[in-house]
Amino acid sequence: MKEIQFREAIVEAMSEEMRRDERVFLMGEEVAEYNGAYKASKGMLDEFGARRVIDTPIAELGFSGIAVGAAMNGLRPIVEFMTWNFAILAADQIINSAAKMLQMSGGQFNVPIVFRGANAQAGQLAATHSQSFEPMYSHIPGLKVITPSNPADMKGLLKSAIRDNDPVLIMESERMYGDKGMVPEGEYLIPIGVADIVKEGADITIVSFGKIMKDCNKAAEELAKEGISAEVIDLRTIRPLDIDTILKSVMKTNRLIIVEESFPVGSVCSEVAYRVQKNAFDYLDAPIQRLTQSDTPFPFATSLIAEALPDVSKIVKAAKEAMYLKKG
Repeated sequence: MKEIQFREAIVEAMSEEMRRDERVFLMGEEVAEYNGAYKASKGMLDEFGARRVIDTPIAELGFSGIAVGAAMNGLRPIVEFMTWNFAILAADQIINSAAKMLQMSGGQFNVPIVFRGANAQAGQLAATHSQSFEPMYSHIPGLKVITPSNPADMKGLLKSAIRDNDPVLIMESERMYGDKGMVPEGEYLIPIGVADIVKEGADITIVSFGKIMKDCNKAAEELAKEGISAEVIDLRTIRPLDIDTILKSVMKTNRLIIVEESFPVGSVCSEVAYRVQKNAFDYLDAPIQRLTQSDTPFPFATSLIAEALPDVSKIVKAAKEAMYLKKG
């Protein structure tokens, strides 16, 4: 094992796959000369050259369309968006071309492509630069959606995504690029669609993904001090959803909290809650708790940011309510 930063895990994954397969290339805003907006492609231009590490104009719809066409013709593009907020402009190519091409072509064209970039809140960036897009894209058949929470998962899942024959979207927290974590030495892959049981427990299940996992883990530690044993599950992949791991946990703990940074309506939380009540209703000893961002555009003021997002204290409070230890 070795300790590396989240951004270094991205560089390692992409570089290893580009050495392995000459069809793989990287394109996006500032990925080449500037080494990436978050330095997540550092050194790659020097190693692979300008034919395989390509700086694009600020034209997300245009270069995403080029990438889809390249994928249809046998290449395996990695497209970096500076932020998924800007990728709204590319949504037509992602949703109407990449996601649907296999079906619309009668199985003639796969679209092996990875779209990746910064996602979710990163401090005082206000409403237009602070959205979490997992629910939006996981709504679309034909797409796979991944949100890693640590460097080891980032590297293993990105390598799997690059080898996948379908479009894969990877949402990376802007605040995690400098995070350090232990990563296995040598070659390894993490399968898409498999959740990770981060901490085993017996009293309540906490399900989440992405950087908010930090708060879930801290909440589990606080609950343990009060004698409450929380099982913590990192979804890692939003679509396809590993519902079996969640169901097995809920059948053991009989209580569930789902936490995410997205808006509440049409959230990942809502989908998980539906599937759990449909398949494990008789095992539930309390209503499912859901913690999301507030149902408002994301604020700029720090006091309002604290109100808008889930945090450790809110997760602990929800757990106690599910345990009937504190009234809601």
